[in-house]
Amino acid sequence: MISYDPLEVPIRKRHQFITGSVGPRPICWASTVNEKGESNLAPYSFFNAIGSNPPLLVFSSNRRGRDNTTKDTLHNIKTTKEVVINVVPYRLVNQMNISSTDYSSEVNEFEKAGVTGIKSKLVKPLRVKESPVQFECKVKEIVTFGDIGGAPNLFICEIVQMHFSEDILDDEGMIDPQKIDLVGRMGKEYYVRAQGSSIFEINNPFSKINLGFDGLPKHIVESAVLTGNEIAQLAMETSLPNENEIKEVRNELAINFSEDRESNAKRLIEAGEIRKALCILI
Repeated sequence: MISYDPLEVPIRKRHQFITGSVGPRPICWASTVNEKGESNLAPYSFFNAIGSNPPLLVFSSNRRGRDNTTKDTLHNIKTTKEVVINVVPYRLVNQMNISSTDYSSEVNEFEKAGVTGIKSKLVKPLRVKESPVQFECKVKEIVTFGDIGGAPNLFICEIVQMHFSEDILDDEGMIDPQKIDLVGRMGKEYYVRAQGSSIFEINNPFSKINLGFDGLPKHIVESAVLTGNEIAQLAMETSLPNENEIKEVRNELAINFSEDRESNAKRLIEAGEIRKALCILI
């Protein structure tokens, strides 16, 4: 393990360490407008949602490390206190990338990126018509963390209007992660696509009290066959199986539990049969 004092690492290398480690990060495609009515469109990957009541999004526009200048987004938000945050699906990733270019303030990034600006309902900035989700926001606060190169300016944005394409919704009217097909930012020039087998579900704990690692028998926790991820799935169970459960599983599977039980359990875990795997291991 290599350790660093972050302030002793050159800022560019420090930035790459942080952005390469913290990811994938969602991308905020921010639309703003200046006092002349000129539109600006720029992507930011220091971005996330922080609450739903009130509905709040945050993103940061950093001062440029190379010359300590600020971006049009900061100037425009200071002027209007408004922004539209559009999401970026895979089909728009290269158009989004074009808009990251440092054009002069009078250049229209909507036109450069080949996307359509449409009028918002409650704020001045335009929305990206092609984006499947558009959040109209009022900027509640701008938090500035210094005036040196790389210093962030954090925007706390309250959503005042939301727009969703019907194409990304499931039968219950909720967002389908496969249909929205989002991209995320990694370090350097790398991105990731949230699609296909890269999307998976896990059994979230929330209100139920699970066994945890310390509630499992020692021989399971110390298994040389099972991974920590696999043991964690067993630890998510709320109780250990009783004798009747174990007998039922023994009869159903018709296997000798004493023979290669960890490998058999591993296969069951991979198949999603967590309770049966726990019965074998107990």
